[in-house]
Amino acid sequence: MKVKKIVLAYSGGLDTSVILKWLIENYKCSVIAFCADLGQKENWEEIKEKGLRCGAERVIIRDLKEEFAKEYLFFAIKAGALYENWYMMGTSLARPLIAKEQVKIAREEGADALAHGATGKGNDQVRFELTYSALAPDLKIIAPWREWNFKGRKELIEYAQRHGISVPVTLEKPYSIDANLFHVSYEGGILEDLWIEPPEDMFLMTNSPEKAPDTPEYLEIEFEKGEPVAVNGKKLSPAVLIETLNQIGGKHGIGRIDMVENRFVGMKSRGIYETPGGTILHVAHRALEQITLDREVMRIKDMLMPKIAELIYYGFWFSPEFQTLKTLVEKTQERVTGVVRLKLYKGNVIVAGRKSPLNLYNQDLVSFDKEGGYNPKDAEGFIRLQALRLKTYYLIEGGG
Repeated sequence: MKVKKIVLAYSGGLDTSVILKWLIENYKCSVIAFCADLGQKENWEEIKEKGLRCGAERVIIRDLKEEFAKEYLFFAIKAGALYENWYMMGTSLARPLIAKEQVKIAREEGADALAHGATGKGNDQVRFELTYSALAPDLKIIAPWREWNFKGRKELIEYAQRHGISVPVTLEKPYSIDANLFHVSYEGGILEDLWIEPPEDMFLMTNSPEKAPDTPEYLEIEFEKGEPVAVNGKKLSPAVLIETLNQIGGKHGIGRIDMVENRFVGMKSRGIYETPGGTILHVAHRALEQITLDREVMRIKDMLMPKIAELIYYGFWFSPEFQTLKTLVEKTQERVTGVVRLKLYKGNVIVAGRKSPLNLYNQDLVSFDKEGGYNPKDAEGFIRLQALRLKTYYLIEGGG
């Protein structure tokens, strides 16, 4: 298939800068570089100029921060989605949105191919391409890392230097960094040695807990139907709310994770993550669910959480099974409205209070000092029925 025009998911970093040049040389067609502004604090004008210098026909930059926060990050908070119980999936959640917008641009520009900079060993290649396949099955997919002969980033740096492409990576410090509104992730280089502690000067969003303030800070987060809408009584847009919590949480050393995760492609990989605002929101949201959700609804939701996280991590955002689970999660959130008060101190997020107009917690009913309409004698029959199967089982087991 002869390719006429490619839309490349472009970041201006080492991989995609080399890819841009490589696509033009090898496919001999025009390439449009697409940059998704997801809150990664880039100099977009500089990236645009760099893309044009590398030969892009156009560089298109789209501000997707609010959509990213509301439709993707807030859903993960509502679902309580943590991959392997730790990872808040800042990268995983970004990929379907980037790929969706990339497909939209390809339609607008009359492109017949899509390209990405994900490596042949990572998860991102799957996430991008599953989204492409779902939303644009007619477009050709180009994955340079699976086509070219470069063996690693060392050779990419050498290629970039030969072609006059400036890159923010050196041979001495070859970290792979992915940053957006929600987090910063770090992989590669010395981090591949599991016995080495990450250097303190690597972190971009958070203080170390040792350098965090010695005085705790209290804050209140208000939720409406599972979505955070205000901090300390001030209504904020989704993206601004997360940025605000990032600043507060980062100051207190909150949100660092060092984990070895199981990639979808079958290997284990070490990732270092900073997610201060996300950490705060997960704790606050869970505290509010504890008083607003029915017990069995919460347990069903908890059983589904690992599957939801897995589908996000693997790249199945637009799959029918994920969309079905998404609808269920949204239904559970209809009652999750209220305010949570938190204490932040030296890397810790401590629940200090919660209230809701839909509170299922009945203080009179649970109190040891009030009867509250509950008759303790009812517990006798309840316990006897629960014990019936145990008595039967152990009478047989014991030969009695």
